[in-house]
Amino acid sequence: MLKTKTFLTKTKKGNILKIVREHYLRDDIWCGSQFCVICPHKSRDLVLEEIPESKSSIFPFPHYLILDTNVVLHQMDVLEVDALYNIIITQTVLEEVRHRSCTLHARLRNLMSNRDRNFYTFVNEHHQQTYVGERQRGESANDRNDRAIRKVVSWYESHLKRSQESREEKDRVRMVLITDDIGSLEKAKEDGILVSTMAAYIRSLTGFPGLEDRLTLKVSDEWEERRRNDPKEKDQSSALYPLHLTPTQVREGVKSGRLLQGTFLASRENFLEGNVNVEGKDYMVLVQGRCGLNRAVDGDSVAVELLPEEEWSSPCEVVLQDEAGDEGDMVEEDKEIKLVSAGSSEKSKDGAKKQAKERIPTGKVVAIIRRKWRQYCGILQVTPGKSSTRHLFVPAERKIPKVRIETRQADVLASQRIIVAIDSWPRHSRYPQGHFVRALGPIGDRETENEVLLLEHDVPHSAFSEAVLADLPMLPWIITPEDEAVRTDLRHLDICSVDPPGCTDIDDALHCRYIDKHDDQGGQLLEVGVHIADVSHFIRPGTAIDREAALRATTVYLVDNRIDMVPELLSSNLCSLRGGEERFAFSCIWEMTEDANIVNTRFCKSIIRSRYALTYEQAQIRIDDPSSNDSVTLSLRSLNKLAKILKKRRIEKGALVLASPEVRFHVDSETHDPVEVVVKALRDTNSMVEEFMLLANISVATHLLEHFPACALLRRHPQPPKDNFAPLIKAARNRDLDIDIDTNKALAVSLDEAARKAKEEQDNPYLGTMLRILATRCMMQAVYFSSGMLQVEDYVHYGLAVPLYTHFTSPIRRYADVIVHRLLAASIGADVAHPDILDKRKSHNLCHNLNYRNRMAQYAGRASVALHTHLFFRERVQDEEGHILFVRRNALQVLIPKYGLEGTLYLGAAESKTGNPKKISTSDPSSIPAPVFTFNEEDQSQRCGSIVFRVFDPLTVQLSLDRSNVQHEKLVLKLVHPVIPGFSVPSSNQGVKRKEEESASEEMQVDSNEPARKKR
Repeated sequence: MLKTKTFLTKTKKGNILKIVREHYLRDDIWCGSQFCVICPHKSRDLVLEEIPESKSSIFPFPHYLILDTNVVLHQMDVLEVDALYNIIITQTVLEEVRHRSCTLHARLRNLMSNRDRNFYTFVNEHHQQTYVGERQRGESANDRNDRAIRKVVSWYESHLKRSQESREEKDRVRMVLITDDIGSLEKAKEDGILVSTMAAYIRSLTGFPGLEDRLTLKVSDEWEERRRNDPKEKDQSSALYPLHLTPTQVREGVKSGRLLQGTFLASRENFLEGNVNVEGKDYMVLVQGRCGLNRAVDGDSVAVELLPEEEWSSPCEVVLQDEAGDEGDMVEEDKEIKLVSAGSSEKSKDGAKKQAKERIPTGKVVAIIRRKWRQYCGILQVTPGKSSTRHLFVPAERKIPKVRIETRQADVLASQRIIVAIDSWPRHSRYPQGHFVRALGPIGDRETENEVLLLEHDVPHSAFSEAVLADLPMLPWIITPEDEAVRTDLRHLDICSVDPPGCTDIDDALHCRYIDKHDDQGGQLLEVGVHIADVSHFIRPGTAIDREAALRATTVYLVDNRIDMVPELLSSNLCSLRGGEERFAFSCIWEMTEDANIVNTRFCKSIIRSRYALTYEQAQIRIDDPSSNDSVTLSLRSLNKLAKILKKRRIEKGALVLASPEVRFHVDSETHDPVEVVVKALRDTNSMVEEFMLLANISVATHLLEHFPACALLRRHPQPPKDNFAPLIKAARNRDLDIDIDTNKALAVSLDEAARKAKEEQDNPYLGTMLRILATRCMMQAVYFSSGMLQVEDYVHYGLAVPLYTHFTSPIRRYADVIVHRLLAASIGADVAHPDILDKRKSHNLCHNLNYRNRMAQYAGRASVALHTHLFFRERVQDEEGHILFVRRNALQVLIPKYGLEGTLYLGAAESKTGNPKKISTSDPSSIPAPVFTFNEEDQSQRCGSIVFRVFDPLTVQLSLDRSNVQHEKLVLKLVHPVIPGFSVPSSNQGVKRKEEESASEEMQVDSNEPARKKR
């Protein structure tokens, strides 16, 4: 034992606890080399090769590598390539990486577990001859750790020398330190250590073309030297962006209230605009222009300074994308910037008053508190010129800025989807600097594009590990007498499931029957049961499969694929409530009157045997067929009757009936190409299933809060701020419709009244649906939370108009439901409560991941629809009916209901302050000159001659895919009707009867997770 530290600490209960920490040193820690004759190695610890092959021109002899912490932190993309072998990772580096980044630590551990790469962990901090002790006077922690790593290099050099005395000089293994710290590099040279920077070592390797592109530029010695000698760095007047404040200045500013802290959210429609979601405030701060954004990237935690109120502005009405080519970093201020601030243009006095009222808090980013950078997918925008190595990377996500990278393989990468990481963003660079990580595959290839959308939305999609598969039950799986003894046997009930066609992950089933009980008025009671797959029986807390399910959090549904949360054996077999097969279930059973009043509720773990696995259409046919009177059909009719009562009651209480366009692609079974697009048909049976799932979730939420008031996992939907409804109110007002947003009940009534009025006047049969779609856009995201972390008044679900809600009904595809099942089982004595689910802080952290994964899954699903829409239009030019969703200064944003997509119809020209037309942006530069469009900010309309475009107006557009740029295919909208000379294009569907609009769009609850039934 080297030393002992003793100190006292105070516990939460006020007790004084004595803590003793001891540091032990050992003399039996092995070096890991196969040729060492000194260390008493075990065979599994002989990791480092006997004579490692060298591919380095500066170190042409056999050698082992020792990496310092900076190299591991910044050059992981290089390390993950199969190019470097026989690497020693010291305990010092491993612990420092773990403290700095959990993600990088996991990636490093994964590398070290690969035996083929010959990574060896050396526990230097407990080795008698390599421990360097505490920090010396005036020495930083980083300098101490660098000294410890150099000590390891020296020890290895002398230790291995004794085992190589009989070898020839050319075969002797040497030690090479790889460091990007200039101070450590110079001290290593003084100590006689072989040392190199990562950049120099990588450039010296032969047989690895393109590896240099993966270097992180911000720690490359050559790059830093270039930056230091760049006269632009010294010339403050040439900087494109203001300096960021120091951490000390930020802390003082936030503490005094002069600065606000929040998350930066970039705009999809305007690359020079964004908002900062300020912590603890009920409003967002608008930031505009390059200096206002000040190098913030979407997701960054930033400090923002509010501008004086007279300088506040309003969101830009221009759709503005960064279409600039590679003009270098030193560029003049973009002409488009003049369009960013709507308040800067000349207006009439009335318009100025209106604008002043609509101004919102505006500020500027003054510091980046924490970067949220990740790896980004996209394409390479090649710089003209054979000798150029600096190119622009264009991310697939429009909210991310272009990234400047250096690569010598541009000719190859130009046709590939690639991944790039951001390294830094200097003040004098228009774009951030980054490095190439890897190529995904050819642009336009379906597999490649699917991989892109999964990576962009951070969807875990790798194959399940061996550890996870080992937790699965053995086949054949049977129900044992022990199982029957602890479960309620419901196999005698006429239970059936109702799902979309082709669904294999069936997680809910229903039954309804009359029982020999009566209510107070003498009416016979009904027994109604919702039976949910008992996934928690197969996934036990703390197991590998449980950890994987918690990480994935949700099943992700793509158009042509499904990324399961749990392995297929569970999702499509043992847990799926398939027709005619016995399955474990968790049942919620009510006794109800015929007018849907609940008399009693009970929960139990059960065994069921579903009679049929019906589709919505099959169930509807049974209900509507008067000649069908079997027990299952009678059950369905009773359920449908009760569901209508429940839905009417919910809506009367203020539940919102919103809308969102949803389509289904018919995919070719061989080529997997989309061959047809259909709007999802809705029947009474859709609503029937939805109502009972909602009721079950409400009943479970109420029960859980009674038994676990501090740690129940619930789901809330916050009431949106009134500002969120501004687009809806403005659009409705332009149609002489009033929208009341005081309460959810008032909003629901307003939407119903507006839809009725529009239908009576036959102004626009789709207007009611458009209003509901726009209302959906105004909503907040519904989120999971732990009951002990919020006040009771914050539990409410705004969209469903209920005080308590949770998710219980889809455990096959949602991990939140698995946790709810565990809590419910503990509350009824069917299982013991695992300590983690009773810890409100752990539950709170779990909810963060659940909410994030749920949000990303939704975005990935929408991106998949957009991808297949592009594939569908590759060989098509088609006219379709659309409706204007938003009117912008230079474009119309159009919703195409048939395809459930939203596109931008650029208007080509707008009126300048002098009244003369000027070019803004166009999706087709080769098109004929566009006529003048005048944007009226008062009523949010565009006028061209006698033709006026307003929100919700119907129009006909031509849809086609612009494939002129193979790197960046774009779906293009062109106006067909109303006809504007010089702007409209001839119809591509001449002589073809267009399909009539679907007047009934899907009615959705605002809780997007609940009604969005399984798509497979």
